[in-house]
Amino acid sequence: MKIYEELRARGLIAQVTNEEEISKMINEGKAIFYIGFDPTADSLHVGHFMALCLMKRLQEAGNKPIALIGGGTGMVGDPSGRSDMRQMMTDEIIQHNCDCFREQMSRFIDFSEGKALMVNNADWLLELNYIDFLREVGPHFSVNRMLTAECYKQRMEKGLSFLEFNYMIMQSYDFYELFNRYGCNMQFGGDDQWSNMLGGTELIRRKLGKDAHAMTITLLLNSEGKKMGKTQSGAVWLDRSKTSTFDFYQYWRNIGDADVLKCLRMLTFLPLEQIDEMDQWEGSQLNQAKEILAFELTNLVHGEEAAEEAQKSARELFAGGNAESMPTCELEEEDFKEGSVDILTILQKSGLSSTRSEARRNVEQGGVTVEGEAVSDIKAFFTREQLSGQGLVVKRGKKKFVRVILK
Repeated sequence: MKIYEELRARGLIAQVTNEEEISKMINEGKAIFYIGFDPTADSLHVGHFMALCLMKRLQEAGNKPIALIGGGTGMVGDPSGRSDMRQMMTDEIIQHNCDCFREQMSRFIDFSEGKALMVNNADWLLELNYIDFLREVGPHFSVNRMLTAECYKQRMEKGLSFLEFNYMIMQSYDFYELFNRYGCNMQFGGDDQWSNMLGGTELIRRKLGKDAHAMTITLLLNSEGKKMGKTQSGAVWLDRSKTSTFDFYQYWRNIGDADVLKCLRMLTFLPLEQIDEMDQWEGSQLNQAKEILAFELTNLVHGEEAAEEAQKSARELFAGGNAESMPTCELEEEDFKEGSVDILTILQKSGLSSTRSEARRNVEQGGVTVEGEAVSDIKAFFTREQLSGQGLVVKRGKKKFVRVILK
């Protein structure tokens, strides 16, 4: 199976502007393509997974990826799917985030010997003269048409700033610059970016003629992929200092039954034939499929040794044993009163409950255990001695747990 057909089979392709030519270019390894990343944090998260895995697949098939960091557009903010404006970032913060991204992307993409590029659109956007930009690019965009784009609809209801309104033009200009500077002939993005991407394709053709090769493609469920990165307790990051290897593994181990095969197809590099055999799996076999998913993705991000350790710890925990690498919460002396700390403080400090009132409800509803023993008294307390050394394993529900120790 050729690479484009495999992307289709894995459920990754949603829309294309010219499928015949796009598939030919990708299958022949002639695509120089870009995917954009907004540097709004100093770590990528699992919502970026689909794009990173796609770049890896295409590079292994001979195509050249360009990771475009939105250092310039990040100063404006993408209104897509947002109800308010993003906070502005300084140049220093953006550069730091870009450096972190490159390190994490290197686990997926080979940047050696020009096999892939990482570029920052601040390199050209910050140099633009406003009047010249308006004259050069502005005439190619219809305001009426821009206002019908999905990326603006939600923000229109609450107020779309003129600053954000420029985002589509800036993203379109990115493709134009990448085409001119690096021969970039294809762009990929989420389904929520379709209007912005079409703007880039049209800008190239209008300025350089209809014969200019500029292709557009979107990833199926990429907006859902962004939601993947969020849990009730926050984001699931690729940086292990933000999300431990154990938590990362458990995130995928606990994914819903309906999503496990979809994620195996889209995010792992297992043969499709092997994944197709799992279609008939039910019950405990689905748990095995989740273990396979969790191990493969943890291996991809953190390495085989870390994946094996996380898997071993998870199995030990659910078998009633001790997990050495599970997430840890260190309590300070100030958390103790007269030599002990109450269960509500432990739940809140560890992040198992977001507030003290939520912690109270968790205990009262019977969802909290300490070292395997149910805790039903909201006044239950634990001493310094109990929390010294290996500490105590505290669980809320079936899937959230942490080792609590005295610092």
